[in-house]
Amino acid sequence: MMDVAQDAPTTVILAEDEASLYLQATVLAVWAAQGQTPVVRADPSRVKTNFYGTLNLQTGQELALQTPKLNAQTTAQYLEQILLAYPERPILLFWDRAPWHQGAAIRRVLEANPRLEIMRFPVAAPELNPQEHVWKATRGAISHNHTQAHLPELAAQFEQHLTSTTFESSFLDRYGYNAILPMFN
Repeated sequence: MMDVAQDAPTTVILAEDEASLYLQATVLAVWAAQGQTPVVRADPSRVKTNFYGTLNLQTGQELALQTPKLNAQTTAQYLEQILLAYPERPILLFWDRAPWHQGAAIRRVLEANPRLEIMRFPVAAPELNPQEHVWKATRGAISHNHTQAHLPELAAQFEQHLTSTTFESSFLDRYGYNAILPMFN
């Protein structure tokens, strides 16, 4: 394992999570002209797509991957994408304890890439994961109250918002990272 504090100036610090997107719109209160009730399309199917999302806690940039399944093999492939996005740099990745974050495929990626270190959030603590705030913001902007009739188009809008928006996070400040970082420069 690398020494994150010693490598602090070059270490990329990320928070990862997964989310499912359904065509069924989630409904929130909205403003509308008096007498013009908004209409939100209801879709009875449970057809969905999934997203891996990773927030760079230093820049606010998001990496995302749309996938039909969440499993260890897909997660391992996504880890490879993260490694390609930050070549030659140490990476500290925070994630939860989802079952697809374990297994032989994950172990192989970690063993082959010692510059990638994983830190797990505590059990049942989604409020600690800054990526959860990204999902909330993107759902608010794209999938709440939507009128899209086709899941692929909705998913494309969802992914576009993820990758084109900068998301602020106070995670590093909360744990003193930005306060001590100048000592390493």
